[in-house]
Amino acid sequence: MPPTTGTLDALLVEQRVFRPAPATVIEANIKPHDLAEAYALAGADHLAFWEKAALELEWRRKWDAVLDASNPPLYRWFPGAQGNIAHNALDRHVHAWTKNKLALIWEGEAGDCRKFTYFELYREVNRLAGALRGLGVGRGDRVCLYMPPIPETVVAMLAAAKIGAPHVFVFAGYSAKALRERVNDSRAKVVITADGFYRGGRMIDLKAVVDEALPGVRPEAAESVVVVRRTGHDIDMQEPRDLYYHDLLRQESPEAPTEVMEADEPLFWLHTSGSTGKPKAVVHGHAGYMVGAHHTFRTVFDVKPTDIHFCTADPGWITGHTYGVYGPLLTGATVILYEGHPLYPQADRLPSIIERYGATIFYATPTLIRMLMRYGPQYPKKRDLSTLRLLGSVGEPLGPEAWMWLYKHFGGSKCPLLDTWWQTETGMAMIAPMPISVLKPGSVGKALPGIEAEVVDQAGAPVEPGQGGYLVIKKPWPAMCLGLEGDPAGYRAAYWERIPGMYFAGDVARRDEDGYFWIQGRADEVLNIAGHRVGTAEVEAALTAHRFVAEAAVIGLPDKIKGEVAKAFVVPDPGWIAAFPDADAFDAELRAHVRRELGPIVVMRSVELRDTLPKTTSGKILRRQLRKEELGEVG
Repeated sequence: MPPTTGTLDALLVEQRVFRPAPATVIEANIKPHDLAEAYALAGADHLAFWEKAALELEWRRKWDAVLDASNPPLYRWFPGAQGNIAHNALDRHVHAWTKNKLALIWEGEAGDCRKFTYFELYREVNRLAGALRGLGVGRGDRVCLYMPPIPETVVAMLAAAKIGAPHVFVFAGYSAKALRERVNDSRAKVVITADGFYRGGRMIDLKAVVDEALPGVRPEAAESVVVVRRTGHDIDMQEPRDLYYHDLLRQESPEAPTEVMEADEPLFWLHTSGSTGKPKAVVHGHAGYMVGAHHTFRTVFDVKPTDIHFCTADPGWITGHTYGVYGPLLTGATVILYEGHPLYPQADRLPSIIERYGATIFYATPTLIRMLMRYGPQYPKKRDLSTLRLLGSVGEPLGPEAWMWLYKHFGGSKCPLLDTWWQTETGMAMIAPMPISVLKPGSVGKALPGIEAEVVDQAGAPVEPGQGGYLVIKKPWPAMCLGLEGDPAGYRAAYWERIPGMYFAGDVARRDEDGYFWIQGRADEVLNIAGHRVGTAEVEAALTAHRFVAEAAVIGLPDKIKGEVAKAFVVPDPGWIAAFPDADAFDAELRAHVRRELGPIVVMRSVELRDTLPKTTSGKILRRQLRKEELGEVG
């Protein structure tokens, strides 16, 4: 259940606004009158709105209904429809003018480059599809991908989709134990991996992790292991289980049939940890996910035929799935995929990629943006970023100062910066500005047309504008997950029964008088100081607004008088050493700064300086770990 108090205090009020340039509005695919019409249609007929979006794609058979809501929250979108996301993301482009257009640009950490047109990608995907069928993989069989960011990763995702085999992606930074759990959970018939890859100047041996993970898996799992030669180093190939990718494809035809899938047949599984820490597989299907990914990428990212989209997320995360692979390819865009560390060999690596390939859209996480901020604006200034026309952020709240830094130093104060809110479970962007929107630094904008989002108290009643509460979604949407694999009761309990009849996102937020949403943090990461409930994200945003703070994490600690007080962990900008006589003076300044920004409500016990903050493999700060360390709960 959510905490018993239904609302939160919103203390940090951002006043700056940025209006779109006239040229942005003129050139936008969605003009102001189009957006107004979209909101009007979605408000008047929610299902008609999403049916219109679905008609932009190709189907083998049209749906019998737009939505089957007979068994909520296990909603079924486009029941009766038949098709395949691989057909819309690849096959149809080969029969259009996009056939010889670049689909994928890949850069290795060492600077090596490979490019694929839609036709070349189509032929490679067909060869792997044929090879997988030859290994006995059929419709409904799972294929585990333990892959780095290389072209064969995109090929494997599309090939699995093409033959109707859900792909189960395991991020290449996960351990052998985590891989074993996911292979067992999914009973994946085939594992596709690479011998290794390069990151931060080091070779990462992936095949060794696979060899450690697979002994002891279920007898029906991992019958074959397909290995991409990326590094060429010596590895242990266990016959007959292990097969080289390129050897398999050499004998396959560049043509292969695309399986015709029912609307709600699974497309992929992505494991996400719940409150117990045990990974659960979030399952997405072919039809609804395809409609959501295509529609939001086309409209929110305002895609043009000439766009080159650079999404920095690893393909192993939902962002990499939706806006690194499927969304761009569904719209016929060109995508950039980068293998290595974003700061290797120096902090201008990402700007250099933008310059080298003429990227027009740059989509990154707040963690990455804050990392770049630590190195100052001189690195983006070294490169020509004039091709950029759109910036985006995803993953966690982007504070106003990080927003301003990216807007100024990457976008030249002219590119719309779209801070987007969505989750693994939602499958697509739910709340986001449009390129033609008035932008407010730190806000994720308004709910998109077709999405009914609200900020409510514990009872589910809407709170007043400016008041904090729980973020919920009140109506189903196409890209929503099919559920948690094998656990429909857990899906209901975790997402739909905390506030009955609404999707409980687990985030606390406020909505201002203009309808803009401001994410204040996770519902389990809220400070309760003398009865005032304040989101940790709000305090962290205040801290990172200080010129000598690069990153910050805030936790609550027990206090006999106030119930709870805040402690901050700060990664400082190196300039603090010259500006303050010692760490105590810097501590006092930061606590005073928070008081100036947020008022006397937020009592900051202390500030601890650190070189780094603990993060998940996807780059999110591990506040729970910091709290456990502080309370002595870990050794």
